[in-house]
Amino acid sequence: MKRAQIITIGVALAAGAGVLYMMSNQKPPPAPVIASMPAPPPPIPTDDVLVAARELPMGTLIAEPDLQWVGWPRSAAGPGMIKKSELPNAVDDIKGSVARGSFFQGEPIRREKVVKGPNSGFLSAILPSGKRAVAINIDASGSTTAGGFILPNDHVDILRTRRDEDALKAGGAEAYVTDVLLSNMRVLAIGQNVQEKNGERVVVGSNATLEADPREAEILIMAQRTGQLSMTLRSMLDAKKSDAPATDRPETTGVTVVRFGVATALGKK
Repeated sequence: MKRAQIITIGVALAAGAGVLYMMSNQKPPPAPVIASMPAPPPPIPTDDVLVAARELPMGTLIAEPDLQWVGWPRSAAGPGMIKKSELPNAVDDIKGSVARGSFFQGEPIRREKVVKGPNSGFLSAILPSGKRAVAINIDASGSTTAGGFILPNDHVDILRTRRDEDALKAGGAEAYVTDVLLSNMRVLAIGQNVQEKNGERVVVGSNATLEADPREAEILIMAQRTGQLSMTLRSMLDAKKSDAPATDRPETTGVTVVRFGVATALGKK
């Protein structure tokens, strides 16, 4: 073997030995760090709440299949809800009651929206304490009820149209005047209808039943003998506003007319 070849082989062996030495002194790469999974959140405390198992229209006689218990977060279970931890036999207590208002499917049952009165009529069941139901005659064509677009649970003003006796006494021609008799009255029923049916938006009847206090009932009954009563529909936004509380009206033997929030007593004609 030639001397040059021996030198080349020696250099190659020396280089290989150096590479092996350097590789043996290198530190291994660090192991990859695996992130730990976050701990699951603690379970939310729940309680069973009594809800409507189906849609319950106003006036429904509630049966046991209409009710069911549903898990509800305790923090969101208000004081008006019926909880199984407090009233485990609530289904037996509620069944047989009448719904004083409508319930959507899954809506919690509330005591104030049901009443149990097997010996009483439906209207007396939905009537608030201290109130009376009084009916007035209306035009079945809708001329005295905003074209027939007034529905149960709407709020209306009651107007009375009568002959102007003062003008007749003064020798003038026969004339009529219209007075705002009562404001913000709740409509309980139109005819025999106490709620919308099958999406019907117009209810027609020959009488309207209104929710009134005892004094308002007297005024309405007397006013029907002295003129024609009409109803004007109020905005939903004004339904909770009181224009003239009945307790502020003076006690008279005639009819009290409320005009622009001012009560005026009229004697018998």
